[in-house]
Amino acid sequence: MKAKTKVLFVCVENAARSLLAEALLRHTASDKFDAFSAGTLPKGVNPYTLQALQDMGISTEGLRSKSLSEFDGMDFDYVITLCDKSALECLALPHSGEIITWNFEDPVTSSGHAPFKRALQEIHERIKMFVLVKSKL
Repeated sequence: MKAKTKVLFVCVENAARSLLAEALLRHTASDKFDAFSAGTLPKGVNPYTLQALQDMGISTEGLRSKSLSEFDGMDFDYVITLCDKSALECLALPHSGEIITWNFEDPVTSSGHAPFKRALQEIHERIKMFVLVKSKL
């Protein structure tokens, strides 16, 4: 049996985007991927992050804000950054296979309508495409 592909999602605060991505990948393809998330400067989970996931019926079990240092020494097949700032800080990340940069607006600072729902939907679309492409390799 092939080992699951390990994916680490990174943003600055690990309060919204990277947590949404972690939960979405687990929800979408936990049979093929192990999902993790971390922040370069974690600040705690934004409660609207959890609410957006729960509204979509996606489990929030075990989600918590974590520092990159918690993953020192772990190997990842993919490290996916979710904002430009974290992408710059993760260029020297050890123990990572491919580094992928995605850039999503931060729902915490967004002034648009339903920013957490929009972020969830946008990240989910990208996750589905990622799973489709990487599952064929």
